[in-house]
Amino acid sequence: MAQPKGTVVLAYSGGLDTSCILVWLKEQGYDVVAYLANIGQKEDFEAARKKALALGAKKVYIEDISKEFVEEFIWPAVQANALYEDRYLLGTALARPCIARKLVEIAQREGAQYVAHGATGKGNDQVRFELTCYALCPKIKVVAPWRLPEFYQRFPGRRELMDFAKKHGIPVPVTPQTPWSMDENLMHISYEAGILENPKNQAPPGLYTKTRDPATSPDTPDVLEIEFERGVPVKVTNAGDGATRRSALELFVYLNDIAGKHGVGRIDIVENRFVGMKSRGIYETPAGTILYHAHLDIEAFTMDREVRKIKQGLALKFSELVYNGFWHSPECEFLRQCIGRSQEAVVGTVRLSVFKGQVYVLGRESPRSLYNEELVSMNVQGDYEPADATGFININSLRLKEYHRLQSKVTVKQDE
Repeated sequence: MAQPKGTVVLAYSGGLDTSCILVWLKEQGYDVVAYLANIGQKEDFEAARKKALALGAKKVYIEDISKEFVEEFIWPAVQANALYEDRYLLGTALARPCIARKLVEIAQREGAQYVAHGATGKGNDQVRFELTCYALCPKIKVVAPWRLPEFYQRFPGRRELMDFAKKHGIPVPVTPQTPWSMDENLMHISYEAGILENPKNQAPPGLYTKTRDPATSPDTPDVLEIEFERGVPVKVTNAGDGATRRSALELFVYLNDIAGKHGVGRIDIVENRFVGMKSRGIYETPAGTILYHAHLDIEAFTMDREVRKIKQGLALKFSELVYNGFWHSPECEFLRQCIGRSQEAVVGTVRLSVFKGQVYVLGRESPRSLYNEELVSMNVQGDYEPADATGFININSLRLKEYHRLQSKVTVKQDE
């Protein structure tokens, strides 16, 4: 028997990796407390609890963090219009600091010196988990088995993990029909690895689980009205059947259902991981896609042009920080404050259609709109003097005239 090493709180999923890690940690002399986050994924949590206890966990925490995930992590991303590398809505990256925060809380509650996770040594999640843990509890010690030679040399592939599982009575369902890894939360589901590692391979039929194929989705759109206050959705109404949702969690779940029904939110991308390599990921982000388009529209309607330019730059940096795992950094906290301040006038309602994999904005209204119908109208002069545009154009053309005048001189000299 190994020397006793104290208590470790393991971020447990119930799958092959963390089940084997639980048993392996016990072999190393740790008392294991398993923590399973309910963050909106489809999971038999009671079965996972029984499994962890059967494998030797001395205690199991199942924590429902769905509400705080929406209100404290997804909503700031909606306010920011957060998008990594122009396409990824950050579903996994937003979930990790939420999960890890509770992991640290449980470790402190249990008096544990250690936390552990099953993230691989090549991915982003190891960084996201650990930066959160160290930020919130600087003295915590992290056990990352997939970075320990004694672990990854013993388990160089799935076959060795399966053999270990069989030897220790770990019940692991074999699903050869889905040779890729999946990670799900309330905001999205990701698919990667296995046959998807070849970026040329098309996603196989049956891969997608949160959204219908747009080709077979309903032939009638759902028309929704989404009301925002300070850049946060506070109410959604279905114009067809009058259904209304107001609470953050219910509203988000409802939009997931509507978007999923119409095949909205699918992307297949190659992205740049923080650790320095490119990876291929397929994502479904149904509600997040609707809210991205709706918020983008109401923000453009209500926000000053120059403020919005600055805010877009902040959002770009915010997205990068979130992706890289720096949610709890001082710079990310600063950006969230700045972005939150920019949202004070982002108030109003966006009407949109969800149909065949797309979101179409139909109209918008706001008491804080900066849109002046009389000013912009082609039929009414309003408080605008067209003759003034001549001077405006002359001033703006001065720089261009001077640049091209000098370029002409340079070209003549080069030709001589």
